[in-house]
Amino acid sequence: MELVVARIGRAHGIKGEVTVEVRTDEPELRLSPGAVLRTEPAAAGPLTIETGRVHSGRLMLRFAGVKDRTGAEALRNILLIADVDPTELPEEEDEYYDHQLMDLDVVLEDGTEIGRITEISHLPSQDLFIVERPDGTEVMIPFVEEIVAEIDLEEQRCVITPPPGLIDDRAEIVSTRDDGAEAGEEA
Repeated sequence: MELVVARIGRAHGIKGEVTVEVRTDEPELRLSPGAVLRTEPAAAGPLTIETGRVHSGRLMLRFAGVKDRTGAEALRNILLIADVDPTELPEEEDEYYDHQLMDLDVVLEDGTEIGRITEISHLPSQDLFIVERPDGTEVMIPFVEEIVAEIDLEEQRCVITPPPGLIDDRAEIVSTRDDGAEAGEEA
């Protein structure tokens, strides 16, 4: 199974170092010197981490064979992918790998079906579940403690307590002007 662990950012300095946007809770395990990572796009890799360090709160990596700024800039926006044993679990109790969350049924606390997780979007501020509803539409659910009440891997479900408006049906609203004409019509 594969796990996206980072996205390569811009070059740093002139010796081939790059910044990386870490996408794993275990960077010391996945992004250490000697690690060989596949890439997306695949033609850019595999890449072997030669050195790693933290500078001003950002992880900097240098890859084997990348010795200058030009080579480093050519790697910008490439995703780094680690191969992970599918039976391996994260160290923390309330952490999950994407593959564990994919296809979970999403329900409200009263059992009302919302849909199924079809994608997980990793944003800088938080992760989002992309949930496909039974009617084929999608809704985005922030993966935050205030909304995601329970992840039950045995039952293959995710229980949510959404705030008002997060999952409400998005029926088209036709506003009416004072003269009785619908919005967008000439009076």
